[in-house]
Amino acid sequence: MLGLTLICGVTITFCMLGQRLVTTIVTAPMVFLLLGTIVSLGGLTSSDQARALLHPVAEIALVILLFLDAASTDLRALQMRRVWPARMLLIGLPLAIIFGAVAATVMLPEWSLLAAFLLAAIMAPTDAALGQAVVSNESVPIRPRRALVVESGLNDGLALPLILLLASLVANAMSQSNASWIAFGLAQVVLGPIAGVIMGWVGGRVLIYAKDHALTSETYEGIGALALAGLSYLAATQIGGNGFIAAFVSGLVFGAVVQGRCKFIYEFVEGEGQILSWSAFLLLGAALVPEAIMHLTFPVFALILVSLFIIRPLAIWVSLIGTDASPLTRLFFGWFGPRGLATALFALLVVEMLPHDLGENILHIAVNTVWISAVLHGVTAAPAARWYGRKIADLGPRRETESMQQKVSPAENDTS
Repeated sequence: MLGLTLICGVTITFCMLGQRLVTTIVTAPMVFLLLGTIVSLGGLTSSDQARALLHPVAEIALVILLFLDAASTDLRALQMRRVWPARMLLIGLPLAIIFGAVAATVMLPEWSLLAAFLLAAIMAPTDAALGQAVVSNESVPIRPRRALVVESGLNDGLALPLILLLASLVANAMSQSNASWIAFGLAQVVLGPIAGVIMGWVGGRVLIYAKDHALTSETYEGIGALALAGLSYLAATQIGGNGFIAAFVSGLVFGAVVQGRCKFIYEFVEGEGQILSWSAFLLLGAALVPEAIMHLTFPVFALILVSLFIIRPLAIWVSLIGTDASPLTRLFFGWFGPRGLATALFALLVVEMLPHDLGENILHIAVNTVWISAVLHGVTAAPAARWYGRKIADLGPRRETESMQQKVSPAENDTS
């Protein structure tokens, strides 16, 4: 009871000060990760209870946020050659995984190359929630803000099929059995998208028909969108596919079909979606952070810092070569790639597929990456956003200011 009282009190306080806190170094992920850790270490709840609750809450949050983040993306704009998020997703994300695997093999020499790639893929996705002070700061031009939002909204869904395949390969190699795990992984990444395409297209067409014939309203559309995310997940699991991939693909297809006609998608991500995110961070702190800290060795800590300070910035810098992004913007994008819920939840997703020791090691590294990123990116988000905004403003009439604020195409204004 005392633990619930503390959680409710802190949540109310944070919400009442939310507008002021967004301009400081205090962020919601930092607060709720710390709160969960305090509740656990103070004996106000058991880590076993928190971990049991974390799984359903985390899965629900991941399904809904994968669907809605994908559905709110304008795919047509991403097809433009010089749009920044497309380059970061299609070039930067693979490079981050490759560079991360190289770093893991150097700092964790006892790990196999496949295991190193799996860990790198889990650590690569980013989370805009940890950099909310950046993406909501109006001193940062609209184009960079939207580029970061689009990238973080899509990279977790794009990384997930590779993570599942790598986990299957690692499990198969370490068990030295037949190819059952490989077949399982292939089924997950093939059947999941098929279910997602069907559910997203049918759901989008049904919504359009209902709106055109005045059969529904915005209130019911929102509930229907959430139900479609859940139905996509369940449909994929019934045929042997991965429900999370299905939810992501369903969101992409649904968003392409309705083309912005479901206002609820954008409102939920900014409102109720925050509740899901905060709850997951709270449970993550209570269930996994204390144990993960106990397993934070120097090589692991060094690997996490290399991932945050070198691998992500280098991958993003290379991916934006040939675009109109200045060196300042490339550095800014490279730093603001915080690791959040996706990293922890993907580790939870694969831990049961792997041998116990490796699975637990990957989970501990992922959780330590999340809380370290929450601290570092949370502390730097607001001041760095203000600094970047001033630097961009000082460029005056130079090309980058024009491309960011005056000459952004309508498609780029929607997504980048």
